[in-house]
Amino acid sequence: MEKCTECRGVCKASTLVLPLPACGERVGVRGRFRYAQNRGEAPSPSFAALTRPLPAQRGEVRRNLRNLITDVPGVLVGNAEDMRLGSGSTAIIFEQPAVGSLDLRGGAPGTRETSLLDPAQAVEGIDAISLSGGSAFGLDAASGVQAWLRERGRGFAVGPARVPIVPAAILFDLNNGGDKQWGRFPPYRELGYAAAANAGASFGLGGSGAGTGATTVNCKGGLGSASAQNTDGHIVGALAAVNAVGSVLVDHGPWFWAAPFEQDGEFGNLGLPSPFPAGALEPRTKITSRANTTLVVVATDAILTKAQAKRLAVMAQSGLSRAIYPVHTPLDGDIVFAASTGRRPLADSFLALTKLGTVAANVVARAVARGVFEAATLPFPGALKSWKDQFGG
Repeated sequence: MEKCTECRGVCKASTLVLPLPACGERVGVRGRFRYAQNRGEAPSPSFAALTRPLPAQRGEVRRNLRNLITDVPGVLVGNAEDMRLGSGSTAIIFEQPAVGSLDLRGGAPGTRETSLLDPAQAVEGIDAISLSGGSAFGLDAASGVQAWLRERGRGFAVGPARVPIVPAAILFDLNNGGDKQWGRFPPYRELGYAAAANAGASFGLGGSGAGTGATTVNCKGGLGSASAQNTDGHIVGALAAVNAVGSVLVDHGPWFWAAPFEQDGEFGNLGLPSPFPAGALEPRTKITSRANTTLVVVATDAILTKAQAKRLAVMAQSGLSRAIYPVHTPLDGDIVFAASTGRRPLADSFLALTKLGTVAANVVARAVARGVFEAATLPFPGALKSWKDQFGG
């Protein structure tokens, strides 16, 4: 892909199968599926530096991060959307099998192959994670990701056979105004395959992939990502598809609950309101309380066991509590996957893991806010307005 003269080589466009100018307005299309989306301009600098990771210590080399989960070496992400459908899928592809686990807090999850991620289970490595809209229909997206991996010889070896391991989770977006009359079979298997085929280091945020049809109580949801490097040199990244029953905004907005953790103006640099609005702590939830879920993937280059990955997922869940109010409700399906690409050892099993999980929670909170901040209003009558349409920016 060529460097763009307008962005001086720091391209925000998705990686895709068809050629695309790096920041171009032309979008590659195969059938009805939208393969890429421009992510817009880079954020302006911010004064919010209190939670910025400290400078490297003990001779660690710091990397220039793009604020994406793909800053973690060995992680690629691809999106595919059908805008007439008002839904899409996201594939997180690991270049080599990754150690994975999860933490589930929502009361109404929709998942596939998540039992394998229990530390007591035999399978040690996963090839990808699939996130999708479509409610239970969207679980088909994992079959598409699996097919793409199988074509490339990936998967758990059972004699001569190989079975790609692709845990999956879905969110509900069936009532967002899109055309869901797809005929006998839902389109999510093909969307999953397209998302895997698009996997690369750059990908769209906001109304992309699994975030295409997502909503919150008071503004459009979406796909967000963020990353950080801690003082031990480990990189942690998060990806969030935000479809919460509650609110990402304080009161009626425009402030984000995650404001204390914001870095470099990544979601508007608004801080928290002062004084705090009187009704800010009143829970605000969707009237249709069964149409929810926030899906999160956290990845790190630290070498972890499955048990340590489980603890990382548990700690990272705190990021949802910092960014969404209320959260983990009976009819949310909130889930955090954690994956290790195993590039750098931990200094020890306790303090280093604690530092890793602390950064992971911050990164998750930022990814949630970014998903809403970057979202665009769906082109359907009566569609919930995006943050930018309501507040500018």
